[in-house]
Parts: sequence; C-alpha cells; structure tokens
Amino acid sequence: MRRRQQPPLPKRYGLDPARLRLPETGEWATIRDHLVERLPRVAPERIDELLHAGGIVDLEGPIAPDAPYVPGGAVWFHRDLPDETDVPFDITVVHRDEDLLVVDKPHFLATIPRGQHIRQTALVRLREELGLPDLVPAHRLDRVTAGLLLFVVNPARRGAYQTMFHRRAVRKEYEAIAPYRPDLELPRTVRSRIVKEKQVLAAQEVEGEPNAETRVDLLEHRAGLGRYRLRPLTGRTHQLRLHMNGLGVPILGDDFYPVLTDKPVHDFTRPLQLLAASLEFTDPVSGKPRRFETTRSLQAWTDHAGWAG
Repeated sequence: MRRRQQPPLPKRYGLDPARLRLPETGEWATIRDHLVERLPRVAPERIDELLHAGGIVDLEGPIAPDAPYVPGGAVWFHRDLPDETDVPFDITVVHRDEDLLVVDKPHFLATIPRGQHIRQTALVRLREELGLPDLVPAHRLDRVTAGLLLFVVNPARRGAYQTMFHRRAVRKEYEAIAPYRPDLELPRTVRSRIVKEKQVLAAQEVEGEPNAETRVDLLEHRAGLGRYRLRPLTGRTHQLRLHMNGLGVPILGDDFYPVLTDKPVHDFTRPLQLLAASLEFTDPVSGKPRRFETTRSLQAWTDHAGWAG
C-alpha cells in the first residue's frame, strides 16, 4: 500500500494543511501566478501575504514570492477559516481507550468541518481539547442532533470501526419527542424511498422501491407529547425526521419538516428533540460486545412548560 505523504506543515486547530498539486502542463511563470488563477476566491493580496510570511510551502520549505512554477510539484498552506459563532455547549466523554473515543455531542455542533462550520465541530474541538491529532469519526450525526458519536483514536483501527458502520453492524437507538397521537398504532416499521439532491437542504420521500427503514415505538406519553424510541435499520439523510413527519408526528424543534424555516446559526433555542441514545456492536478488534448509552436527556420532556405551544 502506498503511504500517504506527510504534510510539511503541522496541523493548525487540529486541521491538516490544504495540499495543491501543480499540473504537469501550464503557462505560469511562477507558483504565485498559478495560485492566483487556481484560487479565485482568495484575493491576490492575501496570497502575497502568505508567500511573504512563509505560509505556503513545498517539501523543501517556504516558497519565495517569485519562485518559478514547478510542473507536477505540490504546495501546502493553511486556508483562512471563516468567522464562526461559538457553540456554547460541552462535549461529554462517555468512554475512552487506546482505540476508541465515545462522546455525547450537544445539539448545534457539527460532526466534521464543512461549509461555515470548521473549528466549531466535534472533530476539531476534540482534537484540540484532548490532544488527539489523528482522531477521526467512525460515523456522523447531523449538526442539530445530539447524542453518541464514536471516534477512532488509533489510526491502525480506522478501517475496522468505520467499516462496521458501513456494514450496518451497529445497533443504533434514538429517542425523539413529538406530538402524541392516540390513533397512531405503534410499534410499527416504517419503510419508504428517500432521495436527497445536492444543493437542496431537505430530503424527500418519493414513490419507488424503499431504501429507508425505521422501527418506531412509543415509550410513554404525557401532556400531549410522546417519547419515542427510533431504531433505524438504514442510514438515509434525515431518515428519522422524515419518517416521524410522515406518521403525522414531526419531531419537536425540526426546522426542516414539515416546513423548511431559516433559523440563524447563532440561535440555540428550541433544539431538535432527537437524541442518539445508544450504540451496541461486537467489537471488530476484540470480538467482545460493546454497548454505550447517552448521558443526555431531551429538553422538551424535562421542561414541558418551556415547549408549550
């Protein structure tokens, strides 16, 4: 197996530097000329600043502002990070050993860097806070969903644990708070076909062969609300939210279903009442059974008054 080339720049904020391969052919006189064309969203003045500060490097070290173009070469640099709103909630460590880290993620914190969420993600915060630069997630949770996330500490074990999720060899249970409907017959298994188009925020249930399956149980109900247990047998985008909405009991705090609403990124009120409550699997390394349970509870169930109306 070909070994991955080690970046000549260290991680910053738990993130690897960006790597750009220089094409074998081109009419650029200098590396700067290529970068200005290659990175249209970065102002030429900012590229000049990075070059003069030694912030753009190759395997030999910092690149001079007038360094000639090198066909087939590569350069590394750290991208400027967007301004982010701090997510004012802690990540709780549930379990840690030499191979695995299991945490309870709060609502509003993305799993991995994407778009406008970079430092305020579970991966980057954990890499920084715990000093684990090689940490990677074995699976993901939506930003608005709270609960259990499993990360791999030991790089040699990444494939074993990530494949376990891809093979659906992990039994996952969620809790959700939604309206109570006495006419809704539960438990039941919901099956439908879910599609998610690129650049479209919401997914849709459409006609066709089912590709999503969820077991729905009612655990208890009071004051017009139900506490539901959801067991996804597949992992489609927004599957649990769509299936609950399709049953006529949309999850409280859902800004996508049944109606897409624009909630400011700094608004941390009324989080989606969906919680990844447990993970259970046979450890692919040790062969032993593993089960982890959340330490969190859902706000709407403990504070009915705050969610009235």
